[in-house]
Amino acid sequence: MDPMDVQSEPLRPDADHQRFLREGRFMIQRGRQSGRHHFYPRAIEPGTGRDDLEWVPASGLGTVYSTTVVRARPPAASYNVALIDLAEGPRMMSRVEGLAPESVTIGMAVRARIVDEGGSHFVVFDPA
Repeated sequence: MDPMDVQSEPLRPDADHQRFLREGRFMIQRGRQSGRHHFYPRAIEPGTGRDDLEWVPASGLGTVYSTTVVRARPPAASYNVALIDLAEGPRMMSRVEGLAPESVTIGMAVRARIVDEGGSHFVVFDPA
């Protein structure tokens, strides 16, 4: 489905975002008039109240803004929770994989990847 087809359907930003992830596409919203990108999915643009949001492909590039390690009791593995500044401007919460949770550093360049864990699709990041 063409991202523009979403605009002719009733507004369902979360459902649309999940559908894109299931299709293997990391899409974010952009205000047509302002040109600003937004994340998390929403029906109106923050700050303006305009409803002229469109879905556009995210570059997948970002930078770690902050990170913390969540220590789990064995046998579960510890993991990190990170705030990622996307290249397009928005900040999103996720995790960085592909290295020890303690090795994730502020300022680290990362690249998005969509994962499917038990039927739930979401964006994680790997070191770029």
